[in-house]
Amino acid sequence: MLFEKIKSDVIAHNSYIIGAGGEAVVIDPRRDCLIYAKIAERENMKITKIFETHKNEDYVIGSRELARPTGAEILHGAREEFGFGTGVREGEAFRVGPLEFEVLETPGHTVESISLLLRDRSVSDDPLMVFTGDALFAGDVGRTDLAGADKRREMSEMLYASLHEKLLPFPDGVIVCPAHGAGSVCGGNISDREYTTIGYEKATNRLLSVEEEEFVERKVHERLYEPRYFVMMRNLNREGPPLIYNLPNLRPCSAREIRSLLDRKAQIVVIRSPTSFAGGHIPGTLNIWRQGLSLYMGYYLNYEDPIVLVDDFNLDLDTVVRHFVRLGYDNISGYLAGGFAAWFKQGESIERAGIWSPADLAEHLDDPSIWVLDVRNVNHREEDGYIRGSHHIYVGHLEEHLAEIPEDKQVVVHCDVGYNGSLAASILEKHGFANVINLLGGTVGWEAANYPLVKEEPLYAAPAM
Repeated sequence: MLFEKIKSDVIAHNSYIIGAGGEAVVIDPRRDCLIYAKIAERENMKITKIFETHKNEDYVIGSRELARPTGAEILHGAREEFGFGTGVREGEAFRVGPLEFEVLETPGHTVESISLLLRDRSVSDDPLMVFTGDALFAGDVGRTDLAGADKRREMSEMLYASLHEKLLPFPDGVIVCPAHGAGSVCGGNISDREYTTIGYEKATNRLLSVEEEEFVERKVHERLYEPRYFVMMRNLNREGPPLIYNLPNLRPCSAREIRSLLDRKAQIVVIRSPTSFAGGHIPGTLNIWRQGLSLYMGYYLNYEDPIVLVDDFNLDLDTVVRHFVRLGYDNISGYLAGGFAAWFKQGESIERAGIWSPADLAEHLDDPSIWVLDVRNVNHREEDGYIRGSHHIYVGHLEEHLAEIPEDKQVVVHCDVGYNGSLAASILEKHGFANVINLLGGTVGWEAANYPLVKEEPLYAAPAM
């Protein structure tokens, strides 16, 4: 039996290819999907079926892209109409050689969510694995807020029923294969475990041990952020995303072309480190470090204007392009040839962002001309503590709250370490804030330098996000 989990970094997306008897099934494929065809070819198997456990919000699904070269049938939950594929219902079973996939309707994260129970009939009639989509994760369960605030309680009740009536009754040894791992925005606190089982989750997952009323209240009041691009993902994945056939071929741009593109509202994304960005950068550009692209591009980039990358050495841009394609940014179009060095060699103007160490901030913390801005997730602020006197605006919502930030003060931004702080600094500079400093080390460095964080009991209230 073939079983492989394919992980997409940053968005922490898990997809799976399972096969036997010359046939294979792919579950929740990503858009850059050649990897599944290569695995099937290696194993001398033909991909005949593709399952989508739900329409997904955080990445462009790859079923249409994979069905084109393989001819595989696409199957998805029938409770919502898709522009492609075939809807399936509770209890339907599909054979792939000796393997049997049984459909379980498990709504809650979305109404059409399904899970797939796998049996290897050549060995036993007992269940072996269950592919849970975004219903059940390692250490967590799916978010229930994406259908809207007015449906959050209803979706939470659905999810509780799906977990306790459909999934948890399986034997403890059944292997759980979720669609996401630690770091995904589709859960609140997914554990960093490669594999888990029904029994292990029942024993350790705190959300599975509470009664329905408490479960629903926790989910209704859970604080999670929804990036702007989720709306685009839902629409694309419901109707069927456009086929790309291959990854985009980026065009090299000269420094003069970059200057002209800025004048024409192109989106210039600097993927350099916070220290490199602080030392000098193209004015008016957005700084998102490589590993933060999938997390934050969806807050600040649109799907119309061309996107051009600026790096130091332009290494492995193919991987960077994949981050954009997986989120539907087919308008990724070029890069600065020669890296940032080409910009300053041309004599173009540069901007600099200030940087401070924890000791620098401690020395000026009581200075009335300093305004400390915490751009972390609100849960980190409440659970880990915060720097005395700091103000909070999440980095993903910074542009919506610019009026709250004083323009006549020195703004010191910080996050956990410094990467989100650099993104925040670039946003503020882009909007005309002239005196911005990024705290390198963030709260991690602050505590490491033996400066205290203020810690309070978390508020149990509905999020205002």
